[in-house]
Amino acid sequence: MPYPEASADESELFIAWLDFLRGSVTKKLDGLSEAQARWTPDGKLISVLGVVNHLTRVEWRWIDGAFLGGETARSEDEFRPPSNVAVADIVDSYRQRGVATTKAIREARSLAVACAHPVAASKELDLRWVLVHLVEETARHAGHADATRELLDGATGL
Repeated sequence: MPYPEASADESELFIAWLDFLRGSVTKKLDGLSEAQARWTPDGKLISVLGVVNHLTRVEWRWIDGAFLGGETARSEDEFRPPSNVAVADIVDSYRQRGVATTKAIREARSLAVACAHPVAASKELDLRWVLVHLVEETARHAGHADATRELLDGATGL
């Protein structure tokens, strides 16, 4: 998977990096059974599927919540997706969330737009800060997915 191209448009550069990192995370599910996607080493780390589910919620909290001002919530359950929801459905939700995030970025027209949620606004956070955080959070959890997948079956790399 090639790294994103350089762009003078900072918004498009963030979108490209988020797309790249999302693809890196979801690729870790390739070839895994439902049980393998949910596997954690000795109850440590996060399952690869748990990473995907968590990152879906992270984008929702930071874009719909902090940036757009909607009410959101956080739960430790997002790290352990329910067994009655298929891997494909969780991946599809992540992809749909990425589309919604991209739409919000493009509609903002500026990365300097202040966050609307009162808590984020009180910290003087703007869309640029949120996007830097989303890149950081997605990259960090991509590392978790890498570690879990390698411990599961030895697969490594982007």
